[in-house]
Amino acid sequence: IVALEPSTNHIIEMAADLANNLMGCLNPDENVRRQSEAWLKAAENAQLGGFMYALAQVLSTESADKVIRQQSGLYLKNILFAKDSKVLEQNRQRWRSMVPAEQAQIKQVLLTVLNSPEVLARQTAAQAIAEMGAIDLPNNAWPELLPALLQNVTGQMPDEYKVNTLQCLGYTCERLDYQDLEQSVTNNILTAIVDGLRADRPNNEVRHAAATALRNSLLFCRGNMENKAERDMIMQQICEATQCKEGKVRAVAYECIVQIAEHYYDKLPDYMTVLGGLTFNTIKSDEEQVATQALEFWSTLCDEEIDILEEIEDCRDHNEQPSRACMNYIEAALAQLIPLILEGLTKQDEDADLDDNIWNLSMAASTCLNLVAETVKDNVVPVVMPFVLQYIKSEDWRFREASTMAFCSILEGPSQASMGQYVNQAVGFFIGALKDPHTMVKDTTAWTLGRICELHANSVPPEAFQPLVEGLKAVLMTESPRVSAQACFAIHNLAMQVPVEEGKASNALSPFLEGLLQVLVQVTERQDWDEANLRPNAYEAINMLIQHAAEDRLPTIAQLTPLILDRLEASIRMSALTNEEKDAKAGLQGLLCGIVQVICQTLPAMQIEQFADKIMMSLLQVFGTKNAAAHEEALMAAGALADKMEDKFMRYMVQFKDVVMMGLRNHEEFQVCTVAVGVVGDLSRALGKALAQFCNEIVQALLEILQDSALNRSVKPHVLSCFGDIALALEGQFEPYLQVTLMMLLQASQTRAPDDDEDLIDFVNTLREGILEAYTGIIQGLDEGGKVQLIVPYGEAIMGFLENITHDPNKDDEVINGAIGVLGDLTDSLREQVPGLTTKKFVDDLLNLGNQSGVDKIMELARCYRGRIDNLKRG
Repeated sequence: IVALEPSTNHIIEMAADLANNLMGCLNPDENVRRQSEAWLKAAENAQLGGFMYALAQVLSTESADKVIRQQSGLYLKNILFAKDSKVLEQNRQRWRSMVPAEQAQIKQVLLTVLNSPEVLARQTAAQAIAEMGAIDLPNNAWPELLPALLQNVTGQMPDEYKVNTLQCLGYTCERLDYQDLEQSVTNNILTAIVDGLRADRPNNEVRHAAATALRNSLLFCRGNMENKAERDMIMQQICEATQCKEGKVRAVAYECIVQIAEHYYDKLPDYMTVLGGLTFNTIKSDEEQVATQALEFWSTLCDEEIDILEEIEDCRDHNEQPSRACMNYIEAALAQLIPLILEGLTKQDEDADLDDNIWNLSMAASTCLNLVAETVKDNVVPVVMPFVLQYIKSEDWRFREASTMAFCSILEGPSQASMGQYVNQAVGFFIGALKDPHTMVKDTTAWTLGRICELHANSVPPEAFQPLVEGLKAVLMTESPRVSAQACFAIHNLAMQVPVEEGKASNALSPFLEGLLQVLVQVTERQDWDEANLRPNAYEAINMLIQHAAEDRLPTIAQLTPLILDRLEASIRMSALTNEEKDAKAGLQGLLCGIVQVICQTLPAMQIEQFADKIMMSLLQVFGTKNAAAHEEALMAAGALADKMEDKFMRYMVQFKDVVMMGLRNHEEFQVCTVAVGVVGDLSRALGKALAQFCNEIVQALLEILQDSALNRSVKPHVLSCFGDIALALEGQFEPYLQVTLMMLLQASQTRAPDDDEDLIDFVNTLREGILEAYTGIIQGLDEGGKVQLIVPYGEAIMGFLENITHDPNKDDEVINGAIGVLGDLTDSLREQVPGLTTKKFVDDLLNLGNQSGVDKIMELARCYRGRIDNLKRG
């Protein structure tokens, strides 16, 4: 401590400057704010420990202004906190690297602030302590923390102080990684929280803070939840809290029950009778915020049972034993739960603005019913349809809307056989209901028609198609933005179901497509386009109509193209001063580039070529703006244009190459980087060997992506696959890049995933798909270029990779398909030069996996290459 005195004294000497600059950060003058922020950052960098101690001292000074005290505590917390995981770890490492005596001084001061008479100071200290606790508790570096907090909660401290101590525990639990905690630490946290939650505590603010902390701690209480006695005690405290007189305590208690349903489903049998009774009574009679949480318990049970049932079905398909059993709580509760949900649907708030993220009981009921339908499937139909049939024509708009929403909510889950007859009979009625006098009924009706088109289009009677299209079209310009947006959604889904059949010049959309496009284009320019997601919905409907336009409507698409390009050019000239205006401009450009992309994909090459120069000029201007979302769409549009123009796209490559390179090097915005990688694949297919003159720079950029450990890992499988596209294009000219590419592929093929990490398993499967696609492209490209012998030295390593895949229990069908494809490429190109091709047991095993996959294309591929390999065996 003596050693700290000089730096501490130095900081104390500039206490006035510290206070002034903390206040300066709140100054409306931007120059003042910047100067203050720069001063604080310089002080932080100069002597971190002393600076943090000075901030803690300001926070603890009772005579200081409460706003300055709060600012000092928040700054102190933010020195340790960051949203970005890498920056967060860097900040935490700085703290760990500090002298322990420095840390001890800071922590000691912060703990005293929990006893401050100033509530703002206590609240802010709680946040700062939580950040430090999240770093130190897993390493046993702050053994005094939990005993001190427990003493605050259980001792004679005033209740308002206990609230902030419990908040501190709650924040700490929220910030902790539960896997790093010892059981003794968890026990201490839980002891303090449960004491604060006791039913005999008269202060409901204390109980609310304790319930919130418990909610945050449940994830790492698994050891306690495995012990029946401790689990019973926790459940008893929570259930008692659901009966508290204070509504917000009851609501958080139900949030705890929701957490338990999600994380401890297998522990519920002992408590379901009680929990069912509590939640049913609460849904029926409690205030909305509490009833909504009680309903969330049943929605969460649905989520769990859907996952379990999917796992059971998947295990059945693969002759495996599922890890969990489904208790069928939802099916058992249908008779009691469904009437409560249906009653909840009638509690609409007609003044609620959905753009404000409002969540109320009727919305929760709709969500829950949807999940119930997905869980119990056909069994939901007979318990819901009587309500629908009874109230669909009610005089009361609330019951008309509720019955419509009930019908919509059970469209997904039940089979076509169960719902098809009702859909067939209801479509005509819903078309008429688009003219209902109440806006909410029209809104829900349009949404329901959209879901019918999405999920049960086959049940729409043919004679209803024209009235359906005309009914939706009629509300596009005349109704509220929400109703119009839902009608756009319905048109989008209807168009998606109409096939474009080869050899047929027309389809069901043809008579209506021109009129629909004309009105939808007008919708995008409505004065209220920025409400209810109206403009994006309208452009998405236009997109789908273009994609599903039959040959006889291609002239209509060609006529629309100049209008879209004019709008894209106009959007580039738009003035945008505020952030909101900039976002709107970028969003519009992204939507218009999306339309350009599908036009390029839909129109024949000869028609596209007449617009090509204007398209590229507009897209290049978009690339000149600073907006990642618009760049993504513009890149995809350019890729589609290249795909259609093929080698004629070369005339744009001098300028476009720089755009592609910019995208490939944009590692910060990984979505843009991913799209740029995809565009390289488009260019490979379009330009063929002509791509070679640009490949040195492109390949180098791709390798830099693979070597960047900080880049989002989802980009890398696309890069590996892209090497296959380049190799196919260059054929023998790929030789200069072969060795470095194969080294990267062999390195990537070593990636493994633990059996209990589903996200990593999915990533490894995607990575392997990319590797296999690369191998296929390289082998086929070199074979076409007469240089396939260059692969021979790597044949053994490739075969080893295929063997690892064969024996991996977590491989998916796409990986099996790709592995058989590479095996076949080796067979076709190198034949007996492939080591072990005719002798390795895994080859037969891999082909057997293909035959047993149940996927037609994989089974056909396996049969094909088994025959060829058998021929090799026979010489």
